[in-house]
Amino acid sequence: MSDTARPPQTGKPYRRPKKDPVRMLAFEALRAVDERDAYANLVLPPLLRKAREKGDFDGRDAALATELVYGTLRRQGTYDAIIAACIDRPLREVDPPVLDVLSLGAHQLLGTRIPTHAAVSASVELARVVLGDGRAKFVNAVLRKIAQDDLDGWTAKVAPPYDDDPEDHLAVVHSHPRWIVSALWDSLGGGRAGIEELLAADNERPEVTLVARPGRSEVRELLAEEAAVPGRWSPYAARLTEGGEPGAVDAVREGRAGVQDEGSQLVALALANAPLDGPDAHWLDGCAGPGGKAALLAALAARRGATLLASEKQPHRAGLVAKALAGNPGPYQVVTADGTRPPWKPGSFDRVLMDVPCTGLGALRRRPEARWRRRPEDLEGFGPLQRDLLRTALESVRVGGVVGYATCSPHLAETRAVVSDVLKQFPRADLIDARPLLPGVPGLGEGPDVQLWPHVHGTDAMYLALIRRTG
Repeated sequence: MSDTARPPQTGKPYRRPKKDPVRMLAFEALRAVDERDAYANLVLPPLLRKAREKGDFDGRDAALATELVYGTLRRQGTYDAIIAACIDRPLREVDPPVLDVLSLGAHQLLGTRIPTHAAVSASVELARVVLGDGRAKFVNAVLRKIAQDDLDGWTAKVAPPYDDDPEDHLAVVHSHPRWIVSALWDSLGGGRAGIEELLAADNERPEVTLVARPGRSEVRELLAEEAAVPGRWSPYAARLTEGGEPGAVDAVREGRAGVQDEGSQLVALALANAPLDGPDAHWLDGCAGPGGKAALLAALAARRGATLLASEKQPHRAGLVAKALAGNPGPYQVVTADGTRPPWKPGSFDRVLMDVPCTGLGALRRRPEARWRRRPEDLEGFGPLQRDLLRTALESVRVGGVVGYATCSPHLAETRAVVSDVLKQFPRADLIDARPLLPGVPGLGEGPDVQLWPHVHGTDAMYLALIRRTG
């Protein structure tokens, strides 16, 4: 018999623990993230859909469950430090399911407006259901200690002083691994204010941004949705300021529009609008999965009578690209191919986008768990592939054509270092100034490449370098 099922031997009447569907779902999602290396943005939607179908959830329940999952993941590093200060053993000796319940409780106490007594009692009740009475007592004791102070008070206790160790202080206060704090700071430059704003932006819930695919939908159709406002920079963007379910938008459900961060839209638009020497008939997206940029590029190409070839190495991602492009008003082709060993001839394209695989450090606000999975050594794995793909892009574009090298990471080892190394092998290829191709967007630095930032532009931290083959 499990701890959950066994009545406590106290002589008191046994009370079966009550299941709270919201916190049970949040716990289930966190366990999937921990045990299966799943991503919350993939795990959570089917769990919420199933709960709604069973009649367990309404809109407010879904919003609370989402906040509990994402809030706990974003603040996991801070909560770990606080929990460690409240127990008498190393944190690594706490069973992961117990730590998930404690983290959920810590977030309710320190990161939401849930009353203290409700946060503690609901967390202890969850512990009784999923862990048993014995460990529920441990949860109760730890959360009562945490409840004795607020988040600012706790971080002042558990974070080293900024003057003693700036990076470790920021790592604890803003819940990022130290190596990521250091890498982001190097990329951003400047003093304390900028890095604090960036790290804080990573911990904010991002808006849902939609893209109207030209020739298939109009922005005004998206703006007719409740709480929708125009994008900040892209003429095809609409932002859902209150969150919401994109699948409920007709144009998205029908594939005429999509969900796409505005930074991603800007990268595609900049490449599409870069001046060329010569014809403009053949475009390539060399790393097209899952298809967002490819769908926008294909729609823009169709307006000019150009054709897009969308290439993706992984078959299942190539399928997602084909789905995103289905219904495009102009000609296109989707192929499953390795971008480092392309099936097309050199010099075949006028425009080439190579949005390379990367650490994803630019999208930590959307995938908060990624910050805890990535390691500095991951850069060594991505680096050679990124260089090979950029070389392929430069070989695939004709003389006078333009390549866009993009990545959703601001890490210098994945951005300027890659571009600099590859251009040494291509003396007849020149960087062109990308900044004028993002009209109205402020804070683009000294160029010629562009780095977007969540705290400055409200986008993911997308990087773009535009390169013209001159011979």
